[in-house]
Parts: sequence; structure tokens; C-alpha cells
Amino acid sequence: MRIAVAGGTGLVGRHVVDVIRSAGHTPVVLARSTGVDVTTGSGLDAALDGSERLIDVTNVTAMSRRAALRFFEASTRHLLEASARAGIDHLVALSIVGVDRVDLGYYAGKRRQEELLLESAVPITVLRATQFHEFAEQMVQRAAIGPVVVLPRMLTQPVAAQEVAEELVRLALGEPLGTAPDFAGPEEHQMPDLVRQLLRSRGSRRRVIPLRLPGAAARAAASGGLLPLTVGPRGRQTFAEWLEAQPDPALQR
Repeated sequence: MRIAVAGGTGLVGRHVVDVIRSAGHTPVVLARSTGVDVTTGSGLDAALDGSERLIDVTNVTAMSRRAALRFFEASTRHLLEASARAGIDHLVALSIVGVDRVDLGYYAGKRRQEELLLESAVPITVLRATQFHEFAEQMVQRAAIGPVVVLPRMLTQPVAAQEVAEELVRLALGEPLGTAPDFAGPEEHQMPDLVRQLLRSRGSRRRVIPLRLPGAAARAAASGGLLPLTVGPRGRQTFAEWLEAQPDPALQR
């Protein structure tokens, strides 16, 4: 089976492509590097020709509400329209646990993506997942100020990107569900604690300073708005196990 992967060169997308190959199927990567632009639709029809399933793990780095809405509105419409023309019989899209409970700008774009998918005539499944283990590193990159890392409190249940990819492919090979049960990691943590563990594993002396930010979105994120509300599939790898498996930074120099 040919399975197209929108965003197949990204963090999760690379894992999805590998899982598809390991399962004996043929991945088709949809990315600008392969001549496809989901924000304009350029190259989509040719790339989807012959594919039966589509997994959408596209992403945008912009955090503003306007930019997120613009990206997901355009990309989702183009993917749905091209899927209908190509006869895709199942589109699986990755979303985020808590997008309807934590009103961040980026999450507004993900909510719009979900709305378009659920309103479409294309058979779809939306999988919401919690933050990946790699999110701790992204937080350091965004929030480091000299010798300190200033972070908002955020209660999360981090999951391995590899395991999310496996769940996406499993769903894609099955029947459309509409909305799938939330997928989360095995343990709950406060994000500042995860960042401390990450820095400690690298021998960093940076100090982590947790903050309680004002506003409804910050309060919701700190108190569990990003945790799954229902029973569903859970990843196996803990954050500590993921850290242990990472290459020694000293050997990467």
C-alpha cells in the first residue's frame, strides 16, 4: 500500500515514514523538499496519485494565532481537496491533547484543522497526542536567558514521538474513526521538572525558574488542561528512559 505522509521530513514525520517502511508499505513524502507545498496545493495531485492513505503531521513554527490559523486553514483545505480528487480512503491527522481547553494561539490553528477535517466528506481520523519528549529541549531553546531558563508551569504527560508514529500508522491501516482516543505517555510531569532532568543529563548548570503566568490559558496548562481526560492508548517509554537513550552531547562535538 502507498501511504502519503504530509510533513514527512519533520520530527514525527520521519518516524512515520520509517514505520510505514517497516510494515512493508510504501511511504510517499509530501514536503517542499519533494516538490509539494501544502499551503498552496502545488504538487499535491501528482504526489497523491496512486496513494490510498494519507497521514498529516504538518506543522508550523509560528506561535501567533493569526499565523497558525492561516497555515492550518490553507494546508488542511488543500489536503482535503486533493485527497478527494485522488480517492484517498482514509486521512489520519495528528492533533494535540487539550487544544479545546488551553486557548493558546497555536492551538487555535489546530482547532480549525480539526473542524475542517471533521466537517469534510473524506473519511478521516484525528489523533490527539500529548507533548513529545523532545518538547523539553524546545522549551530550553525558547526560554533560555543566559544562565537561567524561565518556564511557565505546565502539567504534561509526555510521549515518545516514535510511539506516536506507530499509533498513527496503526490507525491509518484501519477503518476511519472520526476522533480517536487521546494518546499520551505513561507518566505526568511538570515541564520545569523535565527541563531540569534534561539539563542535568547534559551537565548543564543552568537554573530553571518556574513561573505562574496570568491568564486562563496559563492556568489551564499548569493545572492539567493538556492531560487526557479519558482512558486511551498509552506510550511505554518514560521521559527518563528517553533521556537515557539520547546520544552523549560530548560525543556529538
